[in-house]
Amino acid sequence: MTTVHVAASGSGARFLSPNQIVPLLIGATVDEVERELVLQTLARCDGNRTRASRVLGLSVRTLRNKIRIYAASGIDVPAYHD
Repeated sequence: MTTVHVAASGSGARFLSPNQIVPLLIGATVDEVERELVLQTLARCDGNRTRASRVLGLSVRTLRNKIRIYAASGIDVPAYHD
């Protein structure tokens, strides 16, 4: 499995150009890229599933289903923080 950490949340966020991102993604499956995008979006949304689903363009139900699959696979999913 390839893990791609493109940007940290918070003030230390580092944004990469497409020329920098694409090489990081080469070798990763579409499922791995999708999972990383979902997890990074959740982290940036402080675990707020409703906000993350809007950012990702998914229904809350679809996002929750993905989260359930990730958690069942032993993947750490960002928790909601107020």
